[in-house]
Amino acid sequence: MQGKGLIKLFLILTSLICLMQIFYFLPTNRVERDADNYANSVAENVPEEDKITTLKAARASYLDSMSTEIILSIPGLTNYTYSDLKRQQLGLGLDLKGGMSVVLEVDLRELLINLAGRNKSDPDFVAALEAAKVAQLNDQSNYVSLFVTEFKRIAPTKKLARIFEQSEALGNEINFESTDGEVERILRKKADETVGLTFKMLNERIDRLGVVQPNVSLDAARDLIVVEMPGVDNPERAKKMLVSTAKLEFWETYRVTDAGIGNAIKEADSRLKALTNDGVIDTSGLDTGAGPLLKLFTLNGEGGVLQYSPTVMGLADKNKRDNVLAYLNQPEIKSLFPANLKFLWSYKPFQDYNTKVSTNQYELYAVKMPTGSDKAPLEGDVVTSAGQSQDPTSGEPIVNLTMNSQGAKKWAELTEKASIGFNGAGQREVGIALDNQIVTAPGVRNGAITGGNTQISGSFTVQEAVDLASVLEVGKLPAQTNIIQSSEVGPSLGKENIRKSVNSLLVGFGLVFLFMIFYYMGGGVVSVIALFLNLFFIFGALSSFGTVLTLPGIAGIVLTIGMAVDANVIIYERIREELREGKTNLQAITDGFRASYSAIIDANVTTILTAMVLSYFGLGPIKGFAIVLIIGVISSLFTAVLVGKLMIDTYTDGGKREMSFWNGATKDFLNNLKVDWIGKRKIAYIISSIIILAGLTSILTRGFDLGVDFTGGHAYTVQMPESSTITNEQIKAGLSGVFGAAPVVKRVDGQNTFAITTAFKIDESTEESDNQVMTALYEGLKTLTGSSVSINNFKAGDSGKGLKVLSYSKVGPTIADDIKKSSFYAGFFALLLIFLYITLRFSRWQFSLGAVAALFHDTLITLGLFSLLRGVLPFSLEMDQAFIAAILTVIGYSINDTVIVFDRIREYLGIYTNKDKDEVFNLAINSTISRTIITSMTTLFVVFVLLVFGGSSIKGFAFAIFVGIIVGTYSSIFIASPIVRDLTDNLTAKKVDTNKAVKAG
Repeated sequence: MQGKGLIKLFLILTSLICLMQIFYFLPTNRVERDADNYANSVAENVPEEDKITTLKAARASYLDSMSTEIILSIPGLTNYTYSDLKRQQLGLGLDLKGGMSVVLEVDLRELLINLAGRNKSDPDFVAALEAAKVAQLNDQSNYVSLFVTEFKRIAPTKKLARIFEQSEALGNEINFESTDGEVERILRKKADETVGLTFKMLNERIDRLGVVQPNVSLDAARDLIVVEMPGVDNPERAKKMLVSTAKLEFWETYRVTDAGIGNAIKEADSRLKALTNDGVIDTSGLDTGAGPLLKLFTLNGEGGVLQYSPTVMGLADKNKRDNVLAYLNQPEIKSLFPANLKFLWSYKPFQDYNTKVSTNQYELYAVKMPTGSDKAPLEGDVVTSAGQSQDPTSGEPIVNLTMNSQGAKKWAELTEKASIGFNGAGQREVGIALDNQIVTAPGVRNGAITGGNTQISGSFTVQEAVDLASVLEVGKLPAQTNIIQSSEVGPSLGKENIRKSVNSLLVGFGLVFLFMIFYYMGGGVVSVIALFLNLFFIFGALSSFGTVLTLPGIAGIVLTIGMAVDANVIIYERIREELREGKTNLQAITDGFRASYSAIIDANVTTILTAMVLSYFGLGPIKGFAIVLIIGVISSLFTAVLVGKLMIDTYTDGGKREMSFWNGATKDFLNNLKVDWIGKRKIAYIISSIIILAGLTSILTRGFDLGVDFTGGHAYTVQMPESSTITNEQIKAGLSGVFGAAPVVKRVDGQNTFAITTAFKIDESTEESDNQVMTALYEGLKTLTGSSVSINNFKAGDSGKGLKVLSYSKVGPTIADDIKKSSFYAGFFALLLIFLYITLRFSRWQFSLGAVAALFHDTLITLGLFSLLRGVLPFSLEMDQAFIAAILTVIGYSINDTVIVFDRIREYLGIYTNKDKDEVFNLAINSTISRTIITSMTTLFVVFVLLVFGGSSIKGFAFAIFVGIIVGTYSSIFIASPIVRDLTDNLTAKKVDTNKAVKAG
């Protein structure tokens, strides 16, 4: 009774916690309604073109102001703020809600350069940095370790301490006596601090984006930050916030008329032209007029009159900027300019003074570096607050800054110098730069600006001003972040996935519930109640942990329901066996539960081990899938075993009432089977060998349909116009020109939806290169389809039934390699853990080897079918991270099935000590065959419905699970058990002459 009391108490407490998770939605929904009302009032009189931006900014501002406000108070317990409650609610992932996710790599190269101090130009040091960057593309080791390895290879006799011993940033931590190991440890410590701080500051930036329930996680071992932002509706804006270091600098500036700078640029062009004549620089195609520099660059004041502000050296097209700087920074050209001059481009394109229309050209500025330093006189670390407002005169959005006392003093000195003219040369401008780009260069006219307050203007939109204020207030990131993987899902695709997946689950679960009630009668009713409780507890637990639910997560819930059904089936089949032996209803229930525990525990532990491996090696949604699976397995054990037993005991009331576990049609189903399974093992070996050989042949000849996760590249899901009849081959041919090579094109879910993957510019990790790929795709498809949709609507997926991008993902070479290695490690360690666990539980290595051999068998057949059937089935059989999750799930499910059979074999070996081992094996398989078939059938109900009616992004996953369940069921009987039989000469207590033994069947 005490045990039942504890179960009841735990059940009540768990139910209350889950109910509270539902209750938490009420106050947060109220706050969000208030935020919507506030945003509408703020945007009421805003011009139409700024209304959407203003609405979003106002809503985010309201929610930010409420983030620390107490909105729920539970007397005597605790108080909850809006942020507290939001973190404890179940969020929807990108594939269900739309949004974007990115994997950011923290670039530690600059950190090592800064730590090297005065030795940062050492040739061996520079070579090791570059070699480590190259090695990182194909190695999962962290950058610091790769750098140390490469340095030792390049300079085997040089000590690392010589590079870092004079670093001010390291203080006295490294001296000449420090060993390479000590230096590496200190560098790794500094790197960890930098990565941790970058992670913290990115979290703060994301909070200011107004994203509801973002999911940000740190993979410290690989210096990666995974960011998921469901519902974000402006991916480009979000990317800017994530990769901008927000390095704010205030510079003294040169004018184009100073020190003959304009003439120096002309002289530079002449010299470059002369160098060209000597064959040093190839400028084929240029005429005999201007030289190569002025072919790319429009000089301010070329005709004797300044066309632009005097601080502007000139203008160049966006794609010509790098070439211009390459010319100006050549040693023989650089000497023409003052030694302390540094060129910087403008932050935004030049806007025509009269029409206010932005061009595709950027302004070049020249800033003045302090003597003996390349740092700006004043930097953004002095900013204490930043906010967006409007200029009272022009009405343009601006950013107001407030500095600390040290910054205020330096700002006053800098502006005073500017107001009287640097070096007495008249009133001048101060260049304000963000991430090495000039945002604005205002003139200072009325003396020093004191008090530490200033403004930044620069033809901003409201949203740009809000974002700039946000990143400046959070502060400069300690290290640059690079996007090495990204994906975007349009909200329309997310809604469709939700609809199809939820409908599929409802139908699948409905079939399972009806079958359980029909087959097991009263026991089936208990199992259905337990299954509903299981779902209730799973969603409650996921909400408590602030988990983000994705399509793989839904698949995880499907599998946990399968596992819960499996536990019920194991128990009920055992109860039915006990009833057939003539026991009373009460005794059969007691003995049936007791005899089932071992098999249930073994089956669920192996699944949890597989999920733990997947959780450790997976990224993003796959890690979420593993967490759902772990929570679900634990919950199913509680509901099926403990709560199920409690409900049955309550109903039977100590034997006063009987509970039925069959009806007339199901009572003797699969009972008294006498099939000689072991005798048919050689036929099974031959069949399996043929299927595996066919699969391996296909793998070696046809290969796999590798997804972007494994190949790297840009992948788009594009919907063509409704009337389009375009084919895969036409898209391939049409995009070959814009991408430089034919992309991979696959039709998905319907006539007008295609998956397009290209490696175009995949080695460039800049926002500009990503935009160039998207633009090339747009131009190519627009030409092919004759569509008139704008590029903005194309990218936003907001064009009705016209041409649009439904989803987008980018995987760089580094992350693709990481995924491949992680997948291998996940499979290897899952098999190793299962082998060790089976050995421990069954005390015989033969059982472990039989189990692992069956798992290899199942994996090879699933892989082979994915190769054989790709292009044959009407949906994609793409190999991606979700497929790896499916394979590991197959491993978990198959071992579950195998362990049940093994558990019965072990039991019967102890009971039937005088029987021949083949007979014992057949008895064990025959006695568990009903459980094997029923469990597989009920799980297949749900998976089959998902496969037929689920969304396109889950069909490949569902197919892998579908195949895996069938093959896993087959291998438990025909592969795992026969291999154990063939590896053992005597597993019974007494050897019986097999020629005289009575065979089953």
